[in-house]
Amino acid sequence: MATRLALIIPTLDRSGAEKQFTLLATGLPRDEFDVHVALLTRGGAFEADLAAAGVPATHIGKRFKCDPRAWWRLRRWLKQLQPEVIHTWLFAANAYGRLAAGAVPKASVIVSERCVDSWKANWQHWLDRKLLPGTDRVVGNSQSVVDFYREHGVPGEKLVTIPNGISAPNPPRVDRATLLNRLGFPPDAFVAMYIGRMASQKRVGDLVWAVETLRQIRPQLRLVLVGDGPARDSLQQVAQDIHCQEHVRFVGLQEDVASWLNLADVFWLASSFEGMSNSLMEAMAAGKPCVVSDIPPNRELIEQGVHGFLAPPGDTVAFMQFTRRLIDEPGLREQLGNAARIRMLQEFSVDRMRERHIALYREVVAEQQVPAGVA
Repeated sequence: MATRLALIIPTLDRSGAEKQFTLLATGLPRDEFDVHVALLTRGGAFEADLAAAGVPATHIGKRFKCDPRAWWRLRRWLKQLQPEVIHTWLFAANAYGRLAAGAVPKASVIVSERCVDSWKANWQHWLDRKLLPGTDRVVGNSQSVVDFYREHGVPGEKLVTIPNGISAPNPPRVDRATLLNRLGFPPDAFVAMYIGRMASQKRVGDLVWAVETLRQIRPQLRLVLVGDGPARDSLQQVAQDIHCQEHVRFVGLQEDVASWLNLADVFWLASSFEGMSNSLMEAMAAGKPCVVSDIPPNRELIEQGVHGFLAPPGDTVAFMQFTRRLIDEPGLREQLGNAARIRMLQEFSVDRMRERHIALYREVVAEQQVPAGVA
């Protein structure tokens, strides 16, 4: 009989954790897992993928930060479903899901942490620790995330590392020349690209300053910023204020990521903290050399000078110097890009990510069969 699995996440917006959640939910073997999804706050772009795969999704309708009615609806859903495994993703779902899991006392509870969550307030860490006794496993998507939560009180025996999974890139729908023309860039443009959320932790402003300075000596340099977020308006203003708007394009959210990555000559990521960046992994899988901030999660993906370059966070000069090398040395670009692509396809496939989750689910279900007090 298939293991009934309840997967809970706040939304299915087009973002990294939500993409991994969807890849997992839609790809688990149906003869072994009966998958059900609860969306704590609302749906989102990836909900269509669940529907296409026949995975049922229930909207809980959380409206406030503290919403007792949402907790009650989630608890009722779990009680009716009676899953053997409850797996929650991201802080709100991790909190509400564990608080509601008492409706199914025999279920194993797994939570997924997707980032080095230095943004969390003391009360959030306190709540995480308070809920640990009812938590069977805490999954981090990088060793850095696991180390962070170990330092915040999660016992080592409950921690599991399951890296993100990346598919081989789809073929681009739009060719490079067409996109360059659409953006108003010259045919010989060297394109640096960022794909992700426009938020303070991403330090996108550092990238704007880097292109403004480097373009003085390498005028072919252009920057394309794919994504949206609370910092977008202020970043556009910065580009205008320093008079580099002709070299920078903000193109917003894009579904056809493959075409935009095909346009890129180098991928930039300046974040001050991450979990394991989906956009970086996708760029590597597409064979793009990368210049990224030297933070622990990025070091798990990029070996200096092998798959790309690591620059100290906030060091725009280092971004410029590494990028200038890539502009001047086409052979180096190809070498780093090929190494990056091979690493992603061999070590970080979606199939491998799913296999690791399947092994974890089997493990916690097997533990349910062991009588209390038996080692």
